[in-house]
Amino acid sequence: MQLREEIERALVAFIDREIVQLSSIGPELAPISEATREFLTEGKRLRPLFAYWANRACGGVHSDALVNAVSSLEFLHACALIHDDVMDGSDTRRGKPAIHHRFATLHRQESMSGNAETFGLSSAVLLGDLCLVWADRMLNESGLDHVVMHRLNPVYDEMRVELMAGQYLDVLEQALATSSVERSLRIARYKSGKYTVERPLHFGAVIAGADTPTLELFSRYGLPLGEAFQLRDDILGVFGDQSETGKPAGDDLREGKRTVLIAHAVNRASAAQSIEIRKHLGDPHLSPEDVQILREIIRDTGALSEVEKIIEESLAESIAAISSASLDAEAVAVLKDLAIAATRRVL
Repeated sequence: MQLREEIERALVAFIDREIVQLSSIGPELAPISEATREFLTEGKRLRPLFAYWANRACGGVHSDALVNAVSSLEFLHACALIHDDVMDGSDTRRGKPAIHHRFATLHRQESMSGNAETFGLSSAVLLGDLCLVWADRMLNESGLDHVVMHRLNPVYDEMRVELMAGQYLDVLEQALATSSVERSLRIARYKSGKYTVERPLHFGAVIAGADTPTLELFSRYGLPLGEAFQLRDDILGVFGDQSETGKPAGDDLREGKRTVLIAHAVNRASAAQSIEIRKHLGDPHLSPEDVQILREIIRDTGALSEVEKIIEESLAESIAAISSASLDAEAVAVLKDLAIAATRRVL
């Protein structure tokens, strides 16, 4: 809990400084400042936590510079979420209006000219881009030694490339409407898994000066865990409780997400079930009753139990990998706990 509070303070301090600069450009930017502050004050902080404890596992010591550096990953995450909501046409995020809806509402409230939805989408894209810039700035101003930054930058660059590539693969897969489990797993790996777990682990470990075998060990821990994290997210996107997930039930079904869960359901469906899937999957006006029809098909085909099995197997593989490591015992214990929290979460 104390570390999360330090991450919160680091983020707030950075945002406060940046808001001053935005204000100097013009008072019209106040809504951008307010939206960013609200968006960044929520979240599990999984990426900074994985990075921090990987660093400590490799013999790193607690410092303000380390906390600032790992906290910068939250801005990268914010960029991904804001842009993801635009691409998916999501109405809500964490129980509140998605950023593009927030600015569309502002447009209507202020009786501005033009189309409110276009204004909202444009504002969200720009705010997401701003978060990406701020991620770089917070990392560069974190206080890490320039030698450390030199060896860290390639890892950070790779993380961002993989994230953007994964997002495109996700968009493409929906357009192709495939039912390949293998392709869906690749999306889970690159869209979320690698940038949520594996690369943050490498990020923190490289700051501590970890060697190649140690980075490979973190990959054996992080890759299956990252995929399991995304698979859990896919299940919540279909079966999650809106009061807990902050998003309407069945949103992934309305968006026609080509997840591993859906791929298994499509591949196992009977002729009658296939007709229902083709009829309802990807319908933006899907009713609660239609959502329930698809949920039952996913259960009845065994797709849900199969994905739950994959999650548990991946979690076991991940914990076995980190348990075999000759690393700091306290840090390893925390990483095990984080693995369980990431795969059995309700948020």
